[in-house]
Amino acid sequence: MLETWDGTSVEWGSAEIERGVRIHYGVAGTGDRTVMLVHGYPETAYAWRRVVPLLVQAGLRVVMPEYRGAGGSSKPSGGYDKHTMAGDLHALLYAQLGLTGLITVIGHDIGMMVAYAFARRFPDRTERLVVMEAPLPGTALYERALGDTKRAWHFHFHRAPDLPELLTAGREQPYLERFYQDLAYAIEAIGPEAVARYVRAYSRPGGMRAGFELYRAFPTDVERNRADLERNGKLAMPVLALAGAHSTFARSMDGMMREVAEDVTFQVIERASHWIPEENAEALVAAVMSFVRGHE
Repeated sequence: MLETWDGTSVEWGSAEIERGVRIHYGVAGTGDRTVMLVHGYPETAYAWRRVVPLLVQAGLRVVMPEYRGAGGSSKPSGGYDKHTMAGDLHALLYAQLGLTGLITVIGHDIGMMVAYAFARRFPDRTERLVVMEAPLPGTALYERALGDTKRAWHFHFHRAPDLPELLTAGREQPYLERFYQDLAYAIEAIGPEAVARYVRAYSRPGGMRAGFELYRAFPTDVERNRADLERNGKLAMPVLALAGAHSTFARSMDGMMREVAEDVTFQVIERASHWIPEENAEALVAAVMSFVRGHE
């Protein structure tokens, strides 16, 4: 299936990366260098609709997977620890799409946790890592976030067994829409069409449960990230950490990533809060391209 985003063709496909698990993905551009974009929660790959045309114009090939549980991908009962999810994406890229070289991995929100896990698990495939707008399980910031019940209330709610599914059934739109509005610099940034697509995706059978499983896997992610850091030390590849100027992460992303990576560049994105790819795609892509060219 073909879709056009601001004049750029996006080809959608689906690949079975293990028995019973299919990953839905989009591909755009024909450049020699590949960038993988990993979306956050509660979104799908459509979150990158303003970013992809700019990256393609810059000469890059872009792959946008919808990780397990999201969008058009399978919603299995387990496998939502980020180590396993990173393995899904590696299988998609190298076993299904036939990539052979290094890639730049970019992750936002929950996708940042998956992107970090990818860089940890496959450092020989990760040339650069770009992360934004999430506390990384296993870091000091993550532990502080758990104690901030005003901002991170959903971390606890989503991990409760069965209750989130019960309370949000039939109320997916008002529940999810709160995130898009409360965490935005400008509530119009995401827009009604995108909200409708996201709500439709998460309202499918298993969609809300799969989203909550991302959070239920956090304790496993904490253990894995701490063990990886202790065993292998900090990440060696260049890391770009980004935060919206109006986000609480503007004060913490830099220090958090220096806990786990040796070579960290930090930048604040103006006119953005949490939803950077949709609030200020131009500034995001400018920061990414400057980073890429600076670490060629």
